[in-house]
Amino acid sequence: MPTRVFLAGASGVIGRRLIPRLVDAGYVVGGMTRSPDKTDLISRLGAEPVVCDVFDRAALTRAVRDFAPDVIINQLTDLPDDVADIGAHAEMNARVRTEGNQNLIDAARTTGKPRILAQTVAWQLPDGPDAAAAAELERSVLAEEGVVLSYGQFYGPGTYHERDVPAPPRIQIDRAAERTVELLDAPSGVVVITD
Repeated sequence: MPTRVFLAGASGVIGRRLIPRLVDAGYVVGGMTRSPDKTDLISRLGAEPVVCDVFDRAALTRAVRDFAPDVIINQLTDLPDDVADIGAHAEMNARVRTEGNQNLIDAARTTGKPRILAQTVAWQLPDGPDAAAAAELERSVLAEEGVVLSYGQFYGPGTYHERDVPAPPRIQIDRAAERTVELLDAPSGVVVITD
């Protein structure tokens, strides 16, 4: 029976690249998005769309239980379209990394023990809500014997750095997706994903 992967953040910049790679590798993918208007995109990419808000604990638990995943990949962020607005989103993104990530872990616990992988960043965040949230995400994922995907700055199509290559640490977005698929069976720990 094929491995079932529940991908939270399926319509995001890396989620869109992960779905076809996971499907090509033989995985059955449930692609979670909070936006009903993204379901056609998720279907076209090859995943079963799951419309759910990570902050709705009851709905999330039902969605995870119904999909019955072997693996949960948390690629959720709450980032603005314009990089200049990141500071204004710090608290919202921190909430996704803490409460949202914990809700996914709690939902996973109701279905057995799916493997958990979750994204964070490979650079030192300044003191504040983002740094505290990233540390909490890492702690909670490692406590579940999961894998923390510590990405460099994404560059390439659809990223904040479409035409330029940012300073290290960095990772081209398609390579980041390829590496993520390769890491589904990695031992528990923090994996730095950079060029």
